[in-house]
Amino acid sequence: MITAGQMRAGRALLGIDQQTLADLAGVSLPTIQRMEASTGNVRGVVDTLTKVVEAFSQAGVELIGENAASEGQGRGVRFRESAVQKGAVRATKTRAK
Repeated sequence: MITAGQMRAGRALLGIDQQTLADLAGVSLPTIQRMEASTGNVRGVVDTLTKVVEAFSQAGVELIGENAASEGQGRGVRFRESAVQKGAVRATKTRAK
């Protein structure tokens, strides 16, 4: 449904911190922190996940699922599957340090 990376990227697009996202979604700060600390798909109570996704949507951020077409218009950023699978992102981060 949503990954921790999508959550962090969504917050970055909006220029908000974790507390603001928690307020927008009507969930607690520790819940957002726990969700963003996970790896891969965020797991949790369906109602909570739905609230977070809806908060992003209401703020104008479209979260695009894997192999899904974007329903919105405008510019966007998306990982190419091959780059992620090959570890290109991690390797780039490591070299940059």
